[in-house]
Amino acid sequence: MGAMDDAKHNTEKLVGKAKEGIGDATDNERLEAEGKTDQVKADAKKIGDDVKDAFNK
Repeated sequence: MGAMDDAKHNTEKLVGKAKEGIGDATDNERLEAEGKTDQVKADAKKIGDDVKDAFNK
């Protein structure tokens, strides 16, 4: 996986954590859930890239 992909996934995860935190602080369940979803998506993308890299070796 390239460094850019890794940075992109980490950024997506951080944005998700921020959304979750803001949603929790403001009692906005939709924003909190959206943040959790963003984090899961970023993790899934990272895992997908790791699997691709394992097969490319």
